[in-house]
Amino acid sequence: MVKHLERVRKAGMVVSAAMVFSWLTGCSAQNSNEAHQHDERWISLFDGESLAGWTPKFKGQPLGENYLDTFGVRDGVLTVSYDHYGDFGGEFGHLFYAQPYSHYIVRAEYRFVGEQVAQAPAWARANNGLMLHSQAPETMALEQDFPTSIEVQLLGAAEGETRSTGNLCTPGTHVMMDGQLRTEHCINSASASYEGDQWVVAEVEVHGADLMIHRINGEEVMRYGPLVYEEQVAESLGIASQPALIGSGYIAIQAESAPTEFRRIELKVLEP
Repeated sequence: MVKHLERVRKAGMVVSAAMVFSWLTGCSAQNSNEAHQHDERWISLFDGESLAGWTPKFKGQPLGENYLDTFGVRDGVLTVSYDHYGDFGGEFGHLFYAQPYSHYIVRAEYRFVGEQVAQAPAWARANNGLMLHSQAPETMALEQDFPTSIEVQLLGAAEGETRSTGNLCTPGTHVMMDGQLRTEHCINSASASYEGDQWVVAEVEVHGADLMIHRINGEEVMRYGPLVYEEQVAESLGIASQPALIGSGYIAIQAESAPTEFRRIELKVLEP
């Protein structure tokens, strides 16, 4: 992945000296409830009718190419569909919202429907995600699988299966959790399992580089922060400051071979 990131620019991923100072001096949003004192209105990122404001990027395809109409809208729902595929050949896709954010709450209501496309990897069954603080889509290499980001992994469960959702995955990134630097690619949350095609609400509260909190159906299931780039990724981005904090970025949803529906995706901006 790192070799692809050599082409990544700094667009959408500014790490300021002020952010570094804030982290080093322990000024964390975790110790403040100020963000909750504001009454910002929720913004609907999905209009229920079109993909306006969203741009797809698929592995092996140029930016803006909606490969085999994977992303679409049907009956007021944003769909990730594999109706036009034969076998899956690793064409991982992401649908990026138009602008980056830093301090916000994002909320998505999703469900998994139908069968996974043929020849897809087993780990991608009933698997989608919210890619947060992502690199800008135009900075992704043509053959890059996943954007550098903090992924809130969304998983569905088969009947009787124990499989958490609202997990954390970290393509090109690391996080601090309970005072320790966590370098595993994926860490499970404390959520319940959600079987079949039931609707689930995932909500993520984001405070710049300091803190992310995952909630599933209103219950907190994970929190962590600060958020940093992997060392090699930071070097490829030309970031000299250490720790190389990730304070902002784009929001994207995935197409990883599992048919998925989103009936709302909304955001509320928070003040730093």
